[in-house]
Amino acid sequence: MNGTDRARGMDRRRFLTGAGALTAAGWIAGFAGGWVLRPRWAHAAGPIKMGIATDITGAIAPSGNANWQVAQFAVEQINAAGGILGQPIELYLEDTASDPKIAVGNVRKLIQERKVDVVLGGITSAMRQAIKDPIVNRGRTLYIYPQLYEGQECTKFLFNTGPSPAQQCDRLIPYIMKTLGKKRFAMPSANYVWPQLLNKYARKVIEANGGEVVFEEYYPLDQAEYSATISKIRDGKVDCVFNTVIPPGLQPFVKQLYESGFQKNGGVLSCVYYDENLLNYHPANEMEGLISCLDYFQAVDDPFSQKLQQGYAKKFPDTKYLFTAGSAATGMYRGVKFYEEAVKATGGKLGREEVAAALDHAVLSQGPGGGAAMVPGHYHAKMNMYIAVCKSEAGKTRYDVIDKADMVDPREC
Repeated sequence: MNGTDRARGMDRRRFLTGAGALTAAGWIAGFAGGWVLRPRWAHAAGPIKMGIATDITGAIAPSGNANWQVAQFAVEQINAAGGILGQPIELYLEDTASDPKIAVGNVRKLIQERKVDVVLGGITSAMRQAIKDPIVNRGRTLYIYPQLYEGQECTKFLFNTGPSPAQQCDRLIPYIMKTLGKKRFAMPSANYVWPQLLNKYARKVIEANGGEVVFEEYYPLDQAEYSATISKIRDGKVDCVFNTVIPPGLQPFVKQLYESGFQKNGGVLSCVYYDENLLNYHPANEMEGLISCLDYFQAVDDPFSQKLQQGYAKKFPDTKYLFTAGSAATGMYRGVKFYEEAVKATGGKLGREEVAAALDHAVLSQGPGGGAAMVPGHYHAKMNMYIAVCKSEAGKTRYDVIDKADMVDPREC
C-alpha cells in the first residue's frame, strides 16, 4: 500500500467513525450524501433550514467534528425552547473534507438541493474562499463564517463570528514582548492566505513595539521535514516562534521544535489558533508553555460558560471534540445564536436581505467567554479576548488564563 492509499484508508476509517458518531447523535444519512437532523416537532410553515459545512474527514477533522457537535447542541437548545418564534430549525450537514474542491460540490447540495436559509462553516481561509461564491453570489444565500482568521473579508451577506488579527495580536504580542521579554520572532507558516495576512499584521505590531522578525517562511501544508527551519531558529537566537503551520504539517513541526530543546532553553511557542482541541494533534508535553489568545478557554469561569460546558458534556459525554475556541466552535455557537436573534428581529421573515439587515445589529448578552455584538456595517463582532498559557501535567493539559480584554473591536471593514 502506497502513501496515497494509506491516506485514503485513514480518511475512510475516520469517516466511518464520524458516521457512527453522527448516527448515534440522531443524524440521518441522505440518499445523495450529507446528513440531516430533523426537529422533533413540525410547524405549518415548515422548518427553518440551516446548513453546516465543515470537515468531518481530512486533516482538519478534529476541528470540524467539534463544529457540527456545537451546531447541534446550539440548535437543540433553541428547538427545546420552542424554536425561533415557534418555528423549529432543521439542520443539514455536508463534509468539506479539508479539500476545497470536494467542498464546493457538497456545499452546492446545501443550496440547490436542500435549499437552506443560511450556511455556517468553513475553517481554513482557503475553504472560506472556495465556498463563499457558491453560497453568497451564485447561491444568493446568507453565509456565517465562524473561525478566527486573517481579516479583510468584507463581502456583503458574509458575517464573521470569530476573532480578527487586531483582536488577537494587539494585546498578545505586547504581552509576549513586555511581560515575557521575548523580542526575536520567527514566523514559520503554511503557504496560504491566513498566515500571509496574519503575519503581515503581526509583523507591524512586533516592530511597533521594538521587536524583530528574524525570518518569515512559508511551506506546503503537508511538509514533514523542518530541520532547516529549526536550525534557523537556533542560529538566529529566536526567542518566540509565532506559528501558523497547520495540519498535516503542524504535527511534525511542533514535534521537531520540541525535540530541539527550544522550549526547554527558554523559547516561547505562540499560536493564535491553539486551544484545548489541540490535544487531538499533539502529545501534551509538546504543548507545555504554549501561549495563545482566543475569545474563550475552558478555564473562563463565568456562570453561563460553565453552564454551556456542562450541557455540551451531557449531550456528548464521551467526545474528544471539545467545545472551545480555536476550532471555530465558539464562532459556530455565536453564529447560530446571532442568526436566531436576527430572525426574531425580522418577525420570522427568512429572506436573505431582511435577516442580513437584522444580523448587522445583533447583540448577544451571553455566550462562551461572554457576550458579543456585531459591529454595524462591518460584518464582524466585538467579543471578549483572553490570553492563556498551556500547562501539561500527567499527560493532560489545561490553559491558565492570564489576561482578559472586554468587548474588543475587530477593526475590520
